[in-house]
Amino acid sequence: METRNFICINCPLGCPLTVTLDGGQIVSVAGNTCKRGEAYAVKEITAPARTVTSTVRVVGGERPVVAVRTKTDIPKDKIFDCMAAINAAVVYAPVRIGDVIIGNICGTGVDVVATADNWMGSKGNREQA
Repeated sequence: METRNFICINCPLGCPLTVTLDGGQIVSVAGNTCKRGEAYAVKEITAPARTVTSTVRVVGGERPVVAVRTKTDIPKDKIFDCMAAINAAVVYAPVRIGDVIIGNICGTGVDVVATADNWMGSKGNREQA
């Protein structure tokens, strides 16, 4: 028997979860105060996934980058590959919230979308830092 301990991130309670495994199979989940905690524990053990947030370079925008995130969770083991693709990406202004910046990133079936606007700008009207 093996046990794994972690904190549930599904709600602000942050329940301490203990998952008991036998031969890689989940035997029990303890410590959760709601069903979401149990579902989170099972997902974390069987198929851990995360939402990735970052920035992408923008050419011709009022700012040099735009904030982006994956539309849904991606498999945890794909995070580094996805970040490499995000870091290599370049878009042209204007960018609007919800625009797909990278479709089907790394074959995950998940799009990377803009979470902010970045309108066209020029050096003449940009504020000095």
